[in-house]
Amino acid sequence: MIDISDISSLFPAASLQNIKNDIAQAEKQGKLTNKQIQTIQEHGLLKAMVPGQYGGKQMSLPELLKIEEALAYIDGSLGWTVTLCSGAGWFGGFLNEEIAAEFLSASNTCIAGSGFMGGTAEMTANGYVINGKWSYASGANMATAFTANCLVTKNKVAVKNEDGTDKILSFIFHSNEVTLLDDWNAFGMVATASHSFEAKELEVSANRSFSMNAQPVVNAALYHFPFMQLAECTLSVNIIGMALHFMELCSTMIDGKKLTNSVTELQDKYNGMLNKLQTSRQKLFYAVDMAWQVCQANKEISPSLLYKVTAASAIAVSVAKDCVNTLYPHCGLKAADKRSEINRVWRDIQTAGQHGMIVSLAD
Repeated sequence: MIDISDISSLFPAASLQNIKNDIAQAEKQGKLTNKQIQTIQEHGLLKAMVPGQYGGKQMSLPELLKIEEALAYIDGSLGWTVTLCSGAGWFGGFLNEEIAAEFLSASNTCIAGSGFMGGTAEMTANGYVINGKWSYASGANMATAFTANCLVTKNKVAVKNEDGTDKILSFIFHSNEVTLLDDWNAFGMVATASHSFEAKELEVSANRSFSMNAQPVVNAALYHFPFMQLAECTLSVNIIGMALHFMELCSTMIDGKKLTNSVTELQDKYNGMLNKLQTSRQKLFYAVDMAWQVCQANKEISPSLLYKVTAASAIAVSVAKDCVNTLYPHCGLKAADKRSEINRVWRDIQTAGQHGMIVSLAD
């Protein structure tokens, strides 16, 4: 039996049912349903990492991981969308306070974005002129704003940092300042609506830019936690949540098989893999908890502890993918039916597993 005991304590039964009832419809329409969006907004999940001073929840990282894992267990597209959009809200800790209040204070705030450096920011006397295209912005259809990374240029020549590297800055745009491109066509994570967006000759003020390498404007533990490890663990718990869902569905199929020696061997294999998955999950949460305690104490997290978070994330992703890919061939033709729940979960895992950070963790 799969146990994510936090789910019932995190979400009222009615909210869970609202989310579950619309999973098939969300996949059919290629985006979360209005009822699902309303539910996650009512619980403030899209503003989970937005600073409290702008009406966000400013959750602790361990608490957030439990929520993201639970959502991904319920539905991969839902968990991933909340993770990526709430993660973009984390940038509120680095934004100019006036800009942050402008972009983040509304109750329906949803920030989508891309980690790619897909554009240029030409310096002007008043700020920047932005041009570019950015891919895979999960939650793009419901975003009120977008964040994007740009190469800073002056007179069309790349501006250099003091160490000689190209200067890269992040920017925030209102949704009506960019053009949404309806190009998300993956076979899994369908309802994430991870479309591209582009900007052409968009003039923005200098205070629309921010850098995650700078000291945060909001002095709180959440914004001092290193971005790389923050991203690694939040994406990893999504893979774990989806894998746990797959394992539960797989178990039902195995239990329904006629008992033979080969089925007994398969059950033993399943139990061993489930144990490895649960163990890797526990180690990841433990490593994050240790790092979070240091961060809360206003101390710098040591490189060795950060490595433990990265390593635990990598091991958990590798184990989760191994469990799913090893057991999937034993799930029969039902698992190949794209209308089945187990097929949707499998497709979601395979698609999420192609994210650049997940790929690098699993290597």
